[in-house]
Amino acid sequence: MIPAAAAGLVLAAGEGRRFGGPKAVVELDGERLVDRAVRLLADGGCAPVVVVDGAVRLTVPGAKVVHNPDWRTGMGSSVRVGLAALAAEEANAAVVVLVDQPWLGSRCVRRLREARAGGAFVAAATYDGRRGNPVLLAREVWDDVAAAAHGDQGARGFMAAHPELVTLVDCDGTGRPDDVDRPADLERR
Repeated sequence: MIPAAAAGLVLAAGEGRRFGGPKAVVELDGERLVDRAVRLLADGGCAPVVVVDGAVRLTVPGAKVVHNPDWRTGMGSSVRVGLAALAAEEANAAVVVLVDQPWLGSRCVRRLREARAGGAFVAAATYDGRRGNPVLLAREVWDDVAAAAHGDQGARGFMAAHPELVTLVDCDGTGRPDDVDRPADLERR
């Protein structure tokens, strides 16, 4: 199956309070986490890629950066800003990643795109049977996802309200969904 055309969306607006600073600019193996996230999406076939910044202004090669002035209100506002920025693009879906999950794999992104090509409106990666990230959102649900995105909830509220639209995609073996909350988390390889 040929994967569906999809844009990429990186949520990178947070201040990284528990980490001690914005995680987007933290380096792992000489590469900023935001650059790793953009590369993940590009390697997975997503174009264009939009990065939502906030606490720190970013310049990211290979991506369009949009600023979320309301970043302090949580992830929901970043989802709204990012989907609004993608509205002018021709992609039929967006794969959404969080900047603090540097061990995800591009094969997972391709699997989500394949699920969209198969008709999924929302495709969520699973690892060991548990739902995680990234998440693919078909263009048809962007307005509803944006309307439901509040506080620290991005697409989660929409997905909980519409489980019939969610396709779970097994991403075991494609990478790890571990997130980075504190500097010591970078040592987990």
